Amino acid sequence: MKLLASLTPLLAASVLFAAEPARPNILWLIGEDISPDLGCYGNRDARTPNLDRLASQGRLYRHAYSTAPVCSPSRSAFCTGMYQIAFAAHHHRSHRDDGYKPPAGIRVISDRLREAGYFTANVTQFPASAGFRGTGKTDWNFCYDGKPYDSAKWNDLKSHQPFYAQVNFQETHRIYKKAAQNPTDPAKVTLPPYLPDHPIAREDWALYHDSMIMLDAKVGAVLDLLEKDGLRDNTIVFFFGDNGRECFRGKCTAYEAGCAVPLMVRWPALCPPGSSSDELVSLIDVTATTLALAGVALPKEMHGQPFLGPGAKRREFIFTARDRLDESLDRTRTVRDARFKLIRNFEPQRPYIQPMPYLDRTNPNYALMRQRQAEGKLNAAQMKFMAASRPAEELYDLQNDPFELKNLAESPEHRETLARLRAALDRWIEQTNDSGRIPEDPDVRRRILDEHKKKLEQSAGKGKR
Repeated sequence: MKLLASLTPLLAASVLFAAEPARPNILWLIGEDISPDLGCYGNRDARTPNLDRLASQGRLYRHAYSTAPVCSPSRSAFCTGMYQIAFAAHHHRSHRDDGYKPPAGIRVISDRLREAGYFTANVTQFPASAGFRGTGKTDWNFCYDGKPYDSAKWNDLKSHQPFYAQVNFQETHRIYKKAAQNPTDPAKVTLPPYLPDHPIAREDWALYHDSMIMLDAKVGAVLDLLEKDGLRDNTIVFFFGDNGRECFRGKCTAYEAGCAVPLMVRWPALCPPGSSSDELVSLIDVTATTLALAGVALPKEMHGQPFLGPGAKRREFIFTARDRLDESLDRTRTVRDARFKLIRNFEPQRPYIQPMPYLDRTNPNYALMRQRQAEGKLNAAQMKFMAASRPAEELYDLQNDPFELKNLAESPEHRETLARLRAALDRWIEQTNDSGRIPEDPDVRRRILDEHKKKLEQSAGKGKR
């Protein structure tokens, strides 16, 4: 009896321990400069079978957004769960080598997960069977002391669970490459209405679709490794883009093509296979959701909010910000709800499309648009975005005008909508203590631009940013 009595607490403890579910592994698959243009989003020109299959195995989100239309501010936001304008990470690549660190309490997600017992990895090294290396891109707009990840090796994951890992893919970042087999036929692609139907535009659009083919193949290779290593069943997989595609009126702009991104999640316990959602999701919510599913308490000050699990919340609004990008000085703030979108241009005297050596070097459509404008061969919709200045506000009905061609800001029928979105944007600017309200130090800007110019000269012909 004494022996039984002494064993009872141990038996009870072992039962409880055995009943406790294993914490899930979490894998982020991040594409660069990609909009929701995959086959699973209804694009008939896309050939993305692996990503389409991933979407069919989980939930597809139709209205996901980056917080900025370019990598470093967007990545600074989703790696911390905080809007970049809240901690001076809003100007593109302005703090990568000046010693700047975010304020106390703003931390990268890998730090929080490591403290919770997760093994962390930014995977660049794969088994030979995968046939490629990851880029390891972080591109945070601040300085980080120490080692943000425990490993760069895929083979470390199986023996170090639970893990949080990310894989970054550069295929959809310019300069695009033609697919080696069965390249996309330029004659068969469907161009957006703001591009002229011209061989240059068609060839470029076809190359973008080829880049998605190559991205899809690498994502498929990673998913195969997950299966082969027996990791699939206990790994939550997120796939998303860091910002929208690099096209005319895309990356570097406040329009849908600049900030709308693909997002899908595979985790059958919460995302039934073949499901989809029209809820609004910000990439900072991916951060919050990841922490919540890992059992990590969310900091009170975190802007991101979970969209899966018991603490899930639905957003009423999505907010994005565009600030200085290299030589292009600007400040726009954007809010959208389920249907309407308001863009506030704080520098309306500047043109829609500002000259940027990076864009001119990597994207042939900018030169094409200027050429067609000089020839008088642009239609009204295309000419609108070649204007030398912009309205202070742009209001679009995304339900009826997904390409954002008709500005409703002065429409009497939309006064209430405009007022409601204005108020939401004003609140957000105040609540985040928007760093963009303070002009950038001219000396700091000059130093950054001088360094940028040198790098452009050194990398002439390489095309990467």
